[in-house]
Amino acid sequence: MNSGLTMLLPAAGKATTEAAARCLREGGLVAFPTETVYGLGADAGNAAAIARLYQAKGRPSFNPLIAHVGDPAAARRIADFNKEAMLLAEAFWPGPLTLVLSKAPGCPVADLATAGLDTVAVRVPAHPIAREILRIFDGPVVAPSANLSGHVSPTTAEHVRSDLAGLIDLIVDGGPVEVGVESTIVGCFEAPMLLRPGGLPREAIERVLGRALLQPPPEAEADSGQPLAPGMLASHYAPRTRVRLDANKVEAGEVLLAFGPDRISGTDASCMMNLSERGDLAEAAANLFGYLRALDAKGARAIAVMPVPHRGLGEAINDRLRRAAVRQD
Repeated sequence: MNSGLTMLLPAAGKATTEAAARCLREGGLVAFPTETVYGLGADAGNAAAIARLYQAKGRPSFNPLIAHVGDPAAARRIADFNKEAMLLAEAFWPGPLTLVLSKAPGCPVADLATAGLDTVAVRVPAHPIAREILRIFDGPVVAPSANLSGHVSPTTAEHVRSDLAGLIDLIVDGGPVEVGVESTIVGCFEAPMLLRPGGLPREAIERVLGRALLQPPPEAEADSGQPLAPGMLASHYAPRTRVRLDANKVEAGEVLLAFGPDRISGTDASCMMNLSERGDLAEAAANLFGYLRALDAKGARAIAVMPVPHRGLGEAINDRLRRAAVRQD
């Protein structure tokens, strides 16, 4: 339904969320804030709308999408929950956790959204705007990050506009998001498996389960194969500028993505952004994609990235940085 114009509405009241739900019902594409990043929503049961979404993002059609629903009862209408899934849903929904489960009989999510898999990824977001849109729409909405595929994920409405203006119908501006990295994805198979680190730390999930999460096999992340879950392509989250990890100095022509109070040789304050000067991983996660975008726009030879600890949210941050550093031929 896009006419080449993208409307931007402030999330100032019911009129905006009703307009967003109406646009989704009509097959439109709507970007809206969640607590993790801005999502690009389409009716999960409308294959034509989902095809438009893939086209707008330039997203590979074999990369499955997450179905967002308003509450756990709605999730159970599209997916079969085992004991572990029930435990995790009760502990962490609404919130930044996606569960990959077997499809329920009569699952309304289009096959195009699940990339032909017999599983479905489902999440109940915590952001009040997202939940109100889902309540009014009254159905599952697929909502990958609202950016060009492979580009840095959006944490503000302006990030969405810079990538997708003219390609989608509506942007709901709810201000900066809180978490800043995508949801953690857990596959609830024979044994729970961490498919993608994200906004919910592994340790919190393992405490609830009382067991360690399995790791996916290496071939599950290969770009040549079909990923088990969203966000598992090796080259995901990449800025246009080359990314150099674990930097202990800044080379000529580079800009710096720093972390913590320490400084490294070659640092020029005008070409540096610090994820968190006090070393706070939650602050770093919230700043990650916005700072990568800002440094990407400087036209540098490379973005040098200081080491970030792997504990807690650092696992998700390092996962995104590793993927950002992968170069496509």
